[in-house]
Amino acid sequence: MMDLDIPDRLIPVRDKIDQFVKERVDPLTEEYYDEIDVGDRWQLTDRQVEIMDGLKAQAKEAGLWNFFLPASQGGAGVSNLEYAHLAEVMARNPIASEVFNCAAPDTGNMEVLERYGSEAQKKEWLEPLLEGKIRSAFGMTEPGVASSDATNMAATAVLDGDEYVINGEKWWTSGAGDPRCKVIIFMCVTDQDPVST
Repeated sequence: MMDLDIPDRLIPVRDKIDQFVKERVDPLTEEYYDEIDVGDRWQLTDRQVEIMDGLKAQAKEAGLWNFFLPASQGGAGVSNLEYAHLAEVMARNPIASEVFNCAAPDTGNMEVLERYGSEAQKKEWLEPLLEGKIRSAFGMTEPGVASSDATNMAATAVLDGDEYVINGEKWWTSGAGDPRCKVIIFMCVTDQDPVST
């Protein structure tokens, strides 16, 4: 039988996250959302940036940062199951995940860059993502196909000399509208003639 309970060693961490959210994030959340109606709703206001950057700095200083990656990859060294207990507490507030640098799509994109990125890609995008200085986007869904199943992907990337030519249309690219977005992970097919199984 699998034990799904939070390990004893993480109870203080979970409680520290909960306390941080209640004492520091919750009091600023309404003001953060009130700013949406100020100016261009698709751009962060100076006050939103000030709130988020301030909370991020406090979270980082408190050691409440990058929980989703193993310690060897710049994270907190918790398993997926253990992370779920921490993410559940963060999810009680709509901006808390970003405060702890654990917001999608950045979390998944950082994992991809950590595991599969070149050293140059890690330097340019992973390091500032891990530091919470930039945001990222994830382009998977496409109009006209059920691309949530990756076997239906229609967008392609074809090697042409030393570069790939990307051809496709993405719909609902998570994170692309954020002005802090500096990198997009684009899901596509590179093998036009896959071997059937």
